[in-house]
Amino acid sequence: MASQLTTTPVAASDLISFLKALPDCRMRRGIRFPQWWMLLVAILAILSGQGSLVGMERFAKRHRQTLNKLLGTDFGKSPSDSTFRLLLAQLDVAGFESLLRGWMTAQPGVAELDTLVCDGKTLRGSIAETDSGAAKFIAQVSLYSETLGVAIAQTTYATDASGEIQGPRPLEWCKS
Repeated sequence: MASQLTTTPVAASDLISFLKALPDCRMRRGIRFPQWWMLLVAILAILSGQGSLVGMERFAKRHRQTLNKLLGTDFGKSPSDSTFRLLLAQLDVAGFESLLRGWMTAQPGVAELDTLVCDGKTLRGSIAETDSGAAKFIAQVSLYSETLGVAIAQTTYATDASGEIQGPRPLEWCKS
């Protein structure tokens, strides 16, 4: 069930206004941190490489004083990992995704967002057993543009040389 934004954000570059426009999904009882603040901290934590709930808690604890100063808030302590878990479990994901798309497309120089799909397949006949008994194989990774309707980049990698996450990194689109 996607929520409608309650207000129209004032400035296109102001992510906080967009986050404040998302209706709070939580029950009113026991709320200590505004939803917009927790979502902002979660986004900043993820961008800093702290994508787990514990990582979000650590990020919030480490940067609480700086965030309080910059955002004009006054939180004596930071949210725990379970507080982030409860928020994310109740979050209107479709509404949040719509909000982020709206914010990104409102940025100067961004005309339209393209949905990119990354898909990997094992090449037939490439599976071999290593000395340790594990399987190694050759995989092909393709990047598909939904707007264009075609694969815009592809590469192959050997699983003994790199992993699924490292496979797409050499693609040309990553370098621009």
